[in-house]
Amino acid sequence: MNTAICETNVPGLAPAVRGKVRDVYDLGDRLMIVATDRISAFDWVNPVGIPDKGIILTQISLFWFDQMRDIVPNHLLSADLADFPPEFRAQPQVFQDRSMLVHKCSMFPVEFVVRGYLAGSGWKEYQQSGTVCGHVLPAALRESDRLPQPIYTPATKATTGHDINITPEQADEIIGAAWNRSAAAAATKVYERAHDIATQRGIILCDTKMEFGVLDGVLTLADELLTPDSSRFWPADQYAPGRGQPSFDKQFVRDYLEEIRWDKQSPQPPLPDDVVRETRRKYIEAYTVLTGRRDLTP
Repeated sequence: MNTAICETNVPGLAPAVRGKVRDVYDLGDRLMIVATDRISAFDWVNPVGIPDKGIILTQISLFWFDQMRDIVPNHLLSADLADFPPEFRAQPQVFQDRSMLVHKCSMFPVEFVVRGYLAGSGWKEYQQSGTVCGHVLPAALRESDRLPQPIYTPATKATTGHDINITPEQADEIIGAAWNRSAAAAATKVYERAHDIATQRGIILCDTKMEFGVLDGVLTLADELLTPDSSRFWPADQYAPGRGQPSFDKQFVRDYLEEIRWDKQSPQPPLPDDVVRETRRKYIEAYTVLTGRRDLTP
C-alpha cells in the first residue's frame, strides 16, 4: 500500500500555491511550506507519490540551512509542529517533519544555479558553443568533467515546463546588478561549502539551484536547499568523467518512463511499486549519507 501524502488540505485555508511538489499556505507575513510526496519527471507530476519524499526534502533543507547560517541568512522561522498555527497542529500525521514556517520574502524571479561539473543543460550547450550561460569554458572537456572553478549560471523561473538558462548579465537586468552579484556570491559560497561537506561523505555535488529574496532589506536564502530535487548528487565511488553519472534522485522514474515510451505529452501512467520502492530507497540513501541520520529505513 502506497502511504504517500500527495495533497494537503486545511479547513478554511486553501494553499496559495500547489507546485509540482510543495503546497504553500499564505499566513500574511509568513508562509507555511509543505513538501508533499509528489514526484515530477519531464515536467509532469505522477499520480503516484514516493512515501516520505517530502519529509526527506524538508529535513535535508533544514540540515543545509543550519550549515550555511554564517554565509547568508535564511527565511526559516520554525520546523517544530508546536510552533505552527493550530489548524496545522491539528493534523500532525500530515504536517509534522515535512513543513517549514518561514518569513515571507520579496523573492527574485531568478533561479541561482551554481555548477561545479559539466552536466545536464550545461553539457548540451557546451557541445554546441563551448560556453555555458555566457561562460567560455576550456576546450575538450568531457561530460561530467569538473570545471576549473564553480560558475554561476542563472535561469528564469517557469510556471510550466523547464526554466530557461540566461547569462549573469541578463540576470543583472532582471533583478539589478547589486542584488544579483550579492546573491551569486552567496550562492557560490554555499555551493563550495556544500561540495566540501558532501565530498567528506562520499558524495559529489555536481550542481544546485537556489532561491533568494529580500527580507527587511537583507539578502535572504529561501525555499529548499541542496535537496535531491534541486541538486545533482553523485556517488563519488562511481564517478567516471566522459559519461552521465548515477545519481541520488528520481532517475529511476525517468528511466521507467523512457522504457515504456511514454509520450511526454499526456498524463503519466501510475508508477509501479518496484519503481516507487527504488526511488524511495535512493532518496533515503541521500538523506542518510548527507545528514548522518538513520531514522528512515528503506
